[in-house]
Amino acid sequence: MTDDLPDVEASMKMLAELHAKSSSPNGQYGFHVPTLQGTFPQFTEWTDSWEDFFTKSITTVFENEERSQGSDEEVQYLCKETLSKVIPRLLRPLETGGRRIEPRLVHGDLWDGNTSTNVETNLPVIYDATCIFAHNELELAPMRPVRHRMGKQYVKAYFRHFPISPPEEDQDDRNALYCLRWDMNCSALYPGNLRYRKMCVEVMKNLTQKYADGYEGWAKAKGEDIVPSKSS
Repeated sequence: MTDDLPDVEASMKMLAELHAKSSSPNGQYGFHVPTLQGTFPQFTEWTDSWEDFFTKSITTVFENEERSQGSDEEVQYLCKETLSKVIPRLLRPLETGGRRIEPRLVHGDLWDGNTSTNVETNLPVIYDATCIFAHNELELAPMRPVRHRMGKQYVKAYFRHFPISPPEEDQDDRNALYCLRWDMNCSALYPGNLRYRKMCVEVMKNLTQKYADGYEGWAKAKGEDIVPSKSS
């Protein structure tokens, strides 16, 4: 393997093919064995709804982060608002109003530190996975932070091979939400280093302010029936 980043077009075409050809064995989100985000076991219990699965997954991350970095009233409030307003607003529309997504096998930690190029075949290589069956767009979360070399050019290339899930206009904010889960886990991994927490606070402030009316406000504005949560 080399230290070079994999070719943008080739790597994202292969990733899209992985997502397109994979399907959950039972039609649910989760995984059949525990997998790790860094040193933390992530939520993998089989769940029917993506909104429900992601809520439980990021709640686990929030709890890990609080144990690692300590309690903070502002963070607690923003986490609560994210769970009650932002997640329903951005994820419930994926599975209502005639829209649907399917659980896809994701690598789960796809950043430039876990990718390379095979020197013999010149093909992209990915490794050190933390797999789950998830919304395929979750895969793109680590490509959002500007500190990573695999960035927006990879996201754009990916969507040339796998269509954006409707509502398409929500894609960038879904990506911010998915990246929040990733960065909060980074914060949990480094006790005493509040860099990631501060970044996450700003993301949650932006999302909670933008989506203060939650899913119900969006559904009313769109003229769609309000669908209750499928949480179990």
